[in-house]
Amino acid sequence: MNWQQICELDLLAPEYGVPALVQNHPVALFRTRDDELFAVGNVDPFCGAGVMSRGIVGDRDGEPTVASPMLKQVFSLRTGQCLDDPDARLPVYPVRRRADVVEVAVP
Repeated sequence: MNWQQICELDLLAPEYGVPALVQNHPVALFRTRDDELFAVGNVDPFCGAGVMSRGIVGDRDGEPTVASPMLKQVFSLRTGQCLDDPDARLPVYPVRRRADVVEVAVP
């Protein structure tokens, strides 16, 4: 896997997203209140806008989620699956922290 450095961990505030372009893939990077890191596609599959990094981070029955800021569909941060429409999903990317830096890998 080709890991790309995105930002320092301190710059990624809990429950906020950061957009990144990783090898031409628009990615939304999130840090949850529980200090977990997730990376999903930044393009909302319902409207085609690159806005997922501005979504509302939360959880649904213990599943970490992000709600689209456009049409409010909720997606799992673990799987990318839309919890409101089983036919939609976001791509999910591996994310890791190395020391105090956050990295993402894309295929």
